[in-house]
Amino acid sequence: MNILMRIKRFDPEKDNKPYWDEFRVEADPIDRLLDALNTVKWTMDGTLTYRRSCAHGVCGSDAMRVNGRNRLACKVLIRDVGKKVTIEPMLGFPVIKDLVVDMESFMDKYKSIKPYLITNDTDPGTERLQSQEQRDRYDEGTKCILCGACTGSCPSIWGNPDWVGPAAIVNAHRFIFDSRDQGAAERLKILSDRNGVWRCRTIFNCADACPRGIPVTDLIEQVKRAIVYGGDTNTK
Repeated sequence: MNILMRIKRFDPEKDNKPYWDEFRVEADPIDRLLDALNTVKWTMDGTLTYRRSCAHGVCGSDAMRVNGRNRLACKVLIRDVGKKVTIEPMLGFPVIKDLVVDMESFMDKYKSIKPYLITNDTDPGTERLQSQEQRDRYDEGTKCILCGACTGSCPSIWGNPDWVGPAAIVNAHRFIFDSRDQGAAERLKILSDRNGVWRCRTIFNCADACPRGIPVTDLIEQVKRAIVYGGDTNTK
């Protein structure tokens, strides 16, 4: 299968602005888009720059904008993009080079919601056990791989880079609703400020972009309800 790959390029060391570069690649319909990108880099233009690591949809490093939608290149099949595919860096992030975006601000926002268990009581000396129901309450948020696809698909981030973004809220949800954690009130206060959850406009781009199938918008709404109901994390 012969495909035309239109890739948005930018090298800040020599380019004044981004431009489109085109490559024709022979690929099997069940090859992944990442395979086609590797073909370009390894046989056509070694300067093409993009992130990749596990190539199995686990690390989240190869998130990019594919035909106008944020996807992981290692999970997108050639047969699903057709004979012409447009590839760009994710929106809402500064571009370092070609398809590589600067994730520093994204990770700072993730760290701001304290993504770890907080306990104030005495160490029980044993495991902090949970029922299956208690685990299920926050299970969806544990699937996040911090690829940034949800955040880069969000118009609220495009308009306001200071907004905490959906990925950070999803990871806050994971701890806010964890029965073992005692830091819910602290996180809800963080997410109540002007750049917290209330910037979400319920557009659902984030849920569409998530490669792990996390119902991102729904989790954000659950956090909003927890704030409205005075930190009652049992309120669904």
